[in-house]
Amino acid sequence: MLASFVIVKIVLCVVVFAISLGIAAYSTLWERKFAAFLQDRIGPNRAGPGGIFQPLADGGKLFFKEEIIPDVSNKFLFILGPSLFMITALMTGVVIPWGKDFIWNGQKIAIQITDINVGILYLLGVVSVGVYGIMIGGWASNNKYSLLGALRASSQMISYEISMGLLIIALIISAGGTLSLKEIVERQDAGLANIVYQPLGFLLFFVCALAETNRAPFDLPETESELVGGYHTEYSSMKLGLYLFAEYINMFISSAVMSALYFGGYNFPFASEVYAALGLQEGSLAISLIGASVYFIKIIIFINVFMWIRWTLPRFRFDQLMNLGWKYLMPLSLLNLIITVVVEYFRGNINF
Repeated sequence: MLASFVIVKIVLCVVVFAISLGIAAYSTLWERKFAAFLQDRIGPNRAGPGGIFQPLADGGKLFFKEEIIPDVSNKFLFILGPSLFMITALMTGVVIPWGKDFIWNGQKIAIQITDINVGILYLLGVVSVGVYGIMIGGWASNNKYSLLGALRASSQMISYEISMGLLIIALIISAGGTLSLKEIVERQDAGLANIVYQPLGFLLFFVCALAETNRAPFDLPETESELVGGYHTEYSSMKLGLYLFAEYINMFISSAVMSALYFGGYNFPFASEVYAALGLQEGSLAISLIGASVYFIKIIIFINVFMWIRWTLPRFRFDQLMNLGWKYLMPLSLLNLIITVVVEYFRGNINF
């Protein structure tokens, strides 16, 4: 029993790891194709049919490029920075429920690496540690542009994490006080999706997610027109690749988290009726696969919205970014929390 449990978890870890890297790699291709579509051009089309092998070509190029470590850098921290950033990006996927549990050979198997009762706190903690990878890399490079980019990244993430924390508190209150991502998703199967109860919270959370992932128009830490490349100016070869891939993994995980928290994750409207019409019984593998497919459709939609925003909106100035975080998002997050408490009190879900 223990051996099968360990094998299942190892397989899940490998699958989530492979999916995260695969989506990150092909997000680079899709973003260039998406930008080309918006700008009325073709995009990458040389490496394979329609450019399908372009991510493999880019990865090979990064692997075989000359690796340069500046003499004036702190070599240990210079290597630690991108490694830490990549590790924390991959660690976030372990608490996300990717589909419904199913029965296999009499054993209940969860499509989730681990379901801890403080899953949301775990996510916030790991994301907070990720900024150290940027800070360490920017400082260890001993480059003024890198240091400025690292300072921008840290101040930006700290500012927007406060608003994000307030929004998550409001969501937890609406979800009955649970911190488990799986329980939050399951509650949306029994009732309405959280977007119905938290429309303002979702909009604010989405803005915070853009800032946390350093996506445009919040890509001030690596703005090319001002800081050359920001915190990864001095990086080359696969160390640069780790930073770039980790950003796309963070975008993928952010999309997965928003889909789970506000749109029911693997649940969808009239799911019970659809499963009954197909003759599927609770606990079947087919139900898990259908739910996981629906979940990934939601994630892909969010990824496309991330990309759409990048190629549509201009970049903020840094003072505008900080004003938005402190003068607008934080008061609105507090207002959303107050409204949530009042509404849940009159619904009888909380008592003072």
